[in-house]
Amino acid sequence: MNPPGITKRDVPFRTEPYLLVANIPIAMKNVILLSVLSLFCLQLAAQKKTRLPVDTIGFATRAWQMDSIIKRIDRTYGSSIDSISKLNNLKENTAFRLAICPHDDYTYAGFLYESVIPHIRAKTVILFGVAHKAKKFSVEQKLVFDSFDEWKEPYGNRIISPLREEIIKNLPKGDYIIHDSLQQTEHSIEAILPFLQYLNRDVRIIPILIPYMNFDMMEKYSMDLARAIDKVMKDNNMKWGDDLALVISNDAVHYGDVEWGGKNYATYGCDTSGYKQAVNHENEIISKSLISLPDTASIHKFFNYTVQPGDGHDYLWPWCGRYSVPFGLLAGMYLSRIRGADNLKGIKMGYSTSIAHKPLPVNDLMMGKTAVATLHHWGGFAAIGYK
Repeated sequence: MNPPGITKRDVPFRTEPYLLVANIPIAMKNVILLSVLSLFCLQLAAQKKTRLPVDTIGFATRAWQMDSIIKRIDRTYGSSIDSISKLNNLKENTAFRLAICPHDDYTYAGFLYESVIPHIRAKTVILFGVAHKAKKFSVEQKLVFDSFDEWKEPYGNRIISPLREEIIKNLPKGDYIIHDSLQQTEHSIEAILPFLQYLNRDVRIIPILIPYMNFDMMEKYSMDLARAIDKVMKDNNMKWGDDLALVISNDAVHYGDVEWGGKNYATYGCDTSGYKQAVNHENEIISKSLISLPDTASIHKFFNYTVQPGDGHDYLWPWCGRYSVPFGLLAGMYLSRIRGADNLKGIKMGYSTSIAHKPLPVNDLMMGKTAVATLHHWGGFAAIGYK
């Protein structure tokens, strides 16, 4: 039966809900409405804040892509990687306390990721990333954390370590900012995570971006961070290398005179002679400032190799990681001193360029290249482990 005064033609749907609502007092309706809204807000609050991938071409974003990448690297470069490990007396279970890893396309640099990341055995990894877009957001002279709960990764979303909040709590407030927008636009950390996750599905991460900062500020912030990390490790009974490790993202030189945003980075020219001189210069930087036992002098030497004298904003040698590398090494050096641990010792796991070898096939994996590789546009990659 329809409600009084309402014909069947006026009621296209079942009328029971109408009757229920119509007979509820206005005050009760308000209570129900507020309850529904409260429930909706609680559900929104319960939803995790997820960071999505930026580069879905150069890096793997699906598990089957990553499985294939690892198989192809092992098949093509496995014997070379094994030779380097044997040369440096590295066992399969050797754990690096700190590592420098590339962040370029897997087709160019994938084998160097696989040279160093398998020796990151820790369950929690602090990653120091390059802040490519920092200038766009007017961010400098600060450590950059984010507030994401998890990152979307090939083998399932990667949950941020709860130790992030503990570290932040133990830092001076002037040392850092929380900037999700900058982290969401950055690719230098997300490149490394699939390799970490391939080895350990339960790995937890703490991403930190390092934008421009002068060397004095680097020393202060890295000391503060080392103290905060040490306190958190003590509070949680963690061992460096086994439970927690540091990874620095970098890409060595950006070289050439085309497709660098109008910049000319061809210091030695763009012929084969210029290429050889540039590679020699790269290896000089590595051998003189990154392989020796990290101390303030050697780390400052790297800074001087790569950053223009003066305010330090511009490249002297266009090494992608001119701030993340010295900062991460300083943090590792101070952490070693604070904990009374053995000095870090650098092991060169590999150096290459995007034109030094045939690219790893990835087109059939729905992946590709994000930049050309010619004598007029190429990049260098360094992979270094620290025991």
